[in-house]
Amino acid sequence: MLTSKQRGFLSGLAATIQPTVMIGKEGLSEGVVRALQSELNNRELVKLRFIASKEDKRSYSEQLAQEAGAELVRVIGNVAIFYKMAEDAEKRTINLP
Repeated sequence: MLTSKQRGFLSGLAATIQPTVMIGKEGLSEGVVRALQSELNNRELVKLRFIASKEDKRSYSEQLAQEAGAELVRVIGNVAIFYKMAEDAEKRTINLP
């Protein structure tokens, strides 16, 4: 569970990155979950953009975080930010406050 200070810190870091996972008109699918998991394994902080299904973005984001084993940092507009600490200590690039 992230504190509000950690969420703010991660949101600031996320401001400089582009969304790498997209949810289109098909909504939440196994492919989206796999793409998010893959991105989280490569980076600790990932942005996801909602192209369609915008009315369900909060519930989709919470479900995705649970299935990917990640923390939902924030949902702002049509973008969700996810964080998952790298399991290998050498690959950790983000030090939370």
